[in-house]
Amino acid sequence: MPEGERTIAAISTGAAPGGIGIVRVSGPEARAVADRVFRGRNGRQIAQMQGYTAALGGAYTAAGEKLDDVVALVFAAPKSYTGEDVVELSCHGGLYLTRRLLQEVLAAGASPAQPGEFTRRAFLNGKMDLTQAEAVMELIGAGGEQAAREAQAGSSGALSQRVGAIREELTGLGAHLAAWADFPEEDVPAVENQALSQSLEHAAQELSRLLESFDVGKVYREGVRTVIAGRPNAGKSTLMNLLAGCQRSIVTQYAGTTRDVVEETVLLGGIPLRLADTAGLRDTDDPVESIGVAAARERVQTADLVLAVFDSSQELEREDLELAESLSTIPAVAVVNKTDLPSKIDLEQVRKHFSHVACISAASGEGLEELQEEITALLGTGNFDPGAGMLFTERQRHHARAALEALREAENALALGMTLDAVTVCVEDALNALYALTGETASEEVVDQVFETFCVGK
Repeated sequence: MPEGERTIAAISTGAAPGGIGIVRVSGPEARAVADRVFRGRNGRQIAQMQGYTAALGGAYTAAGEKLDDVVALVFAAPKSYTGEDVVELSCHGGLYLTRRLLQEVLAAGASPAQPGEFTRRAFLNGKMDLTQAEAVMELIGAGGEQAAREAQAGSSGALSQRVGAIREELTGLGAHLAAWADFPEEDVPAVENQALSQSLEHAAQELSRLLESFDVGKVYREGVRTVIAGRPNAGKSTLMNLLAGCQRSIVTQYAGTTRDVVEETVLLGGIPLRLADTAGLRDTDDPVESIGVAAARERVQTADLVLAVFDSSQELEREDLELAESLSTIPAVAVVNKTDLPSKIDLEQVRKHFSHVACISAASGEGLEELQEEITALLGTGNFDPGAGMLFTERQRHHARAALEALREAENALALGMTLDAVTVCVEDALNALYALTGETASEEVVDQVFETFCVGK
């Protein structure tokens, strides 16, 4: 049966006990299917209800056994999430009750929904474009406020509007080039090379800015693999506990206490840091500790960010300088710790190796704001505007890059004195890439790949 002709159903609430459980039904027979399960008070039938209205009643099995009290909420096509008739049956949120309600709805004629099928139908019915559909899953998986705001902007069409503005400019440019080439006898304004070059460069700059937003947004979406490193007793575990807000790592005055990698994810200034507290970096004859030190060195080399901890109450030692030199090509912030004690460290020597330095007392929390500022500056997230509309999937970035490359080829063709036909072809290639980005020319295979990552019920 074609996709749009099936009536589908799934549980749309989480797989955990809660105050309410929702079974969503969508498709041409949504009302009829729901009426076979639902009995409204005073005999009210879902088939007779208007959109955006609710009714109280009960859910019953085919044998007439009452399952639970239920609220039926009706959304009439085309003004629903999927663009089809949608009925949501809300029962008490026990896992057994919700699953039994779904079983009865399926027995009444609905088919089990596939992952993301509700949102897929919304896309196919023109309720949203592909970037908005992708933003729905990003919103569900958001791990922090900024990531949620970015996804919310995407689902509201911020990225679509930004891409649409670039596309509109290129469409006008392509139309002018085509008219000039195909209708020379008509009164079509001549194509001036300088104006054409400026238009191409403006569109290319907009795409470049869009591409730059991907990496910054990725920081908020996926977090930053962050390693806390330093020699023993520099205060690494105390810093870990400060950032985690709890006693996550064991803290003692004895060197070598931390022997394994201790991990925790925290939010610092809205940025998810996937922290790893590592063993103190030093030479040791202890075979167990040496394994931890080797693991620490390996983590440092593969980190997105290193918080290199130095003890300000001690002079710099060989291990400190070796750590600093090993981080020359790795994003790192020097955390000069124990500022509550008399200082003996050569701070200028530290600054020679690190462009970002924060002086803190991990024991008291003093200087945490300075550390946050240095991390924000290093990661380039200071001017992050989640509402501006940005790329948030590799698929989107691929098509944006293809569009930018096509525009650069158009600029090169113009600079080399090639015919305007060559420029027109490049502009058309850029437009095709942007249409693919928003899903207007996406193949069925691409659409399948997008929605296979969704959860069932969304």
